Amino acid sequence: MKRPMNHLAALLPLLLLVACHSEDSVAGATTPAEAEQLNDAAAMLDANSVDINAVTANTTDQDQPQ
Repeated sequence: MKRPMNHLAALLPLLLLVACHSEDSVAGATTPAEAEQLNDAAAMLDANSVDINAVTANTTDQDQPQ
């Protein structure tokens, strides 16, 4: 019975190390806080955007300089 306990004792540190590893930490990826800040900034830009048709005159009734 002593032999299985030796195997378990040898594997336990490896199992604990694997359990601590996180798949979310990818090099260059944004953190959840950074992603939230980027979403907030995008929402602000969308709220402040102007429709291009509201800025340009697309009518043909205007007097054209000659």
